[in-house]
Amino acid sequence: MEMPDKGTSWDDLAPEMIRRGSGDAKWREGKTAVYVFNAGEDVARVQKEAYTMYMSENGLGPAAFPSLKQMEEEVIQMGLGLLHGPDSADGAITSGGTDSITMAVKAARDYARNDLGKTGQLNIVAPYSAHPAFDKAAIMMDLELRRIPVGTDLLADCDAMTAAIDNDTMMLVGSAPNFPYGLIDPITQLGQIAEEKNVWLHVDACVGGYIAPFVRMNGVDVPDFDFSVAGVLSMSADLHKYGFCAKGASTVLFRDAELKKHMIFDCKDWPGGRMITPTLAGTRPGGAISAAWAVMNFLGVQGYKNKHQQVTDARAAIEVGVKKLGFKILGTPLLGIVAFEHPDLDVFAIYKQMYDRGWFTSLCSQPKALHLMLSPFHKTVTDVYLADLSDSIEQVKSGDKSAVKESRYS
Repeated sequence: MEMPDKGTSWDDLAPEMIRRGSGDAKWREGKTAVYVFNAGEDVARVQKEAYTMYMSENGLGPAAFPSLKQMEEEVIQMGLGLLHGPDSADGAITSGGTDSITMAVKAARDYARNDLGKTGQLNIVAPYSAHPAFDKAAIMMDLELRRIPVGTDLLADCDAMTAAIDNDTMMLVGSAPNFPYGLIDPITQLGQIAEEKNVWLHVDACVGGYIAPFVRMNGVDVPDFDFSVAGVLSMSADLHKYGFCAKGASTVLFRDAELKKHMIFDCKDWPGGRMITPTLAGTRPGGAISAAWAVMNFLGVQGYKNKHQQVTDARAAIEVGVKKLGFKILGTPLLGIVAFEHPDLDVFAIYKQMYDRGWFTSLCSQPKALHLMLSPFHKTVTDVYLADLSDSIEQVKSGDKSAVKESRYS
């Protein structure tokens, strides 16, 4: 496409954009269980209005926009309060989970070099279930990533990870929860290992950071996974996932502000004067910061507890329903992700049937399993999902993969 010679009116452009989106995943109908976190129209309104209020402002310039600086600091304080950060803790808002993880890895690398005197190629020891963002960070920084097979319980194998640590290890990784299975690694044990080996422990709570505290408040026995574990030096937690904030917004958090300093970029030697950026990005959208602040204040503790009760209620209903259909739940999920395998049927074929019925969800490859990341809205459509899943199973059993029944949602 070439840029048009003359501009087109918004009255003409808007319908075209709507038309183009007609083939996208139907997340507003609850038929998407990945990428989008639908917390309801009340939250969506706050997201949009708060974002547009500061969409032209730039988080790169705290002197120019002290409002954004104050909102970012308050978001970080709220996050650290939920995740048991000590008084010395600090952090920053980033563009997303990959950004947060990358900046934590950068800080840990520079800490290992500058404070611990490590040289040569450093390595990260992580469970096989850890997010690929660690691979991306390792590639960018010429680090070795050692992925260690998980145990039979699909959790980080602490003994195997300990054996993989050597003098060049700069970071140990645990997830709370991991994305493939929705399971929380044994962070307390990993913390003990990190302290014994004098290795930086990062907890990837991109998925769980802004749901697990509230699920615990709702009475679920969530194991320790945050700064309450002494060995945890940094965490990543996404605001635009279960914080229900606008994309892209995440937090990278550090046990101590001195550790955070290793993340910060500071350049003096260029004609434009000194430039300091807290994260990888230069320009940071003011709307992402303002929307995060607004949503967190709009919901408050009680609002989050209510929204996340809907999430765990939906997960519980799905678990009961899929077990009746012959599936086996992978592990014991406590939060919003659930994955389930079938001992006798090809789950990829079942997924295809569900996709043809309009469902856009995820898959696990090892073991092969269906995967859902649930939102509050999904509580209203669990019966529809289970009905379509039952029909899809029958279709796969019959071997007639061409004749797809219409979704019961339609």
